[in-house]
Amino acid sequence: MEVQETRVQTDRIFTIPNILSMARLAGVPVFLWLILWPEFGGPKADGWALLVLALSGISDYLDGKLARRWNQVSNLGRLLDPAADRLFVVSTLIGLTWRDILPLWLPLLLLAREVMMGVMLLILRRNGYGPPQVNFVGKAATFNLMYAFPLLLLSDGSGWLATLAAICGWAFAGWGTTLYWWAGILYVVQVRRLVRMDAKAD
Repeated sequence: MEVQETRVQTDRIFTIPNILSMARLAGVPVFLWLILWPEFGGPKADGWALLVLALSGISDYLDGKLARRWNQVSNLGRLLDPAADRLFVVSTLIGLTWRDILPLWLPLLLLAREVMMGVMLLILRRNGYGPPQVNFVGKAATFNLMYAFPLLLLSDGSGWLATLAAICGWAFAGWGTTLYWWAGILYVVQVRRLVRMDAKAD
């Protein structure tokens, strides 16, 4: 993430990019329900869960690209986009951990990073800064994790496809987790620099 402000180009709420982000947010509980349905006596619906996850990834790519191309960058969009990303990551972690596809240490590692980011957001807000912009490292981390999760879900089976999915899924999970923390550390450095500049200005 970047702390620098970007120019807001519209105050409209119902833009195409914002609607895509809203749809992605609405897909979070649907995805979690589909992935946990077998745990509550329902049929296995991993195929539908993978479809929702794939559509989420497509909308994640499109909302930012269209917002910039159509000059529809907005404060609401800057809040919705990372919120949808985080909620999908958290819901997937809950679902895959509940089903014993992920070991407990991985979601704890990722959630610890989210706690750190929450503290940084509070510091930013206290110093009068608005919501941050997502940077390339943070987006790359999200993309890696969004590739990892469906592959790890596919690995919950038998045969060569499940084995291949497990290998690729864990590779993406490792890269994604590393980039996730790297983006967080860069963000902490930027926040610290801003706080120091404010202190010197005072």
